[in-house]
Amino acid sequence: MVPIWKQSVDLDRINGWNVNTMVEHLGMRVTEIGDDYVRGTMPVDMRTIQPFGLLHGGASVALAESLGSLGANLVLDPASEMAVGLDINANHVRAVTSGPVTGTARPLHIGRSTQVWEIRIEDGQQNLVCISRLTMAVVPRRSPKAV
Repeated sequence: MVPIWKQSVDLDRINGWNVNTMVEHLGMRVTEIGDDYVRGTMPVDMRTIQPFGLLHGGASVALAESLGSLGANLVLDPASEMAVGLDINANHVRAVTSGPVTGTARPLHIGRSTQVWEIRIEDGQQNLVCISRLTMAVVPRRSPKAV
């Protein structure tokens, strides 16, 4: 298969983008980029559990959006366009109380103005924990506003 990426997929560089962000705070790490997928992990620990000791659904959604958003932007020309979140949904199908979870994001649709990504999150035994669908809007890249 021919890789779908239009940008360099150096893992150290990509993980460096996450310094001082929620991604870093929650312990997420991009671990693999294949020809058509992005994979990453997140620990199930005090940063990512809810009061009953289970993986927080919001943490799962944060992992899903982080991986899908990364993939969506890697298929674009960063000089002229970027992908931003438009909609996300998630079904939480299995509880997790410890260990890392692994998310894998794959595109279902890569269009000129929208992209749709499916993100599967699994536990250490490869049991499905959460299935998510992320819709991204492709917009022109603008310079950040001055503060």
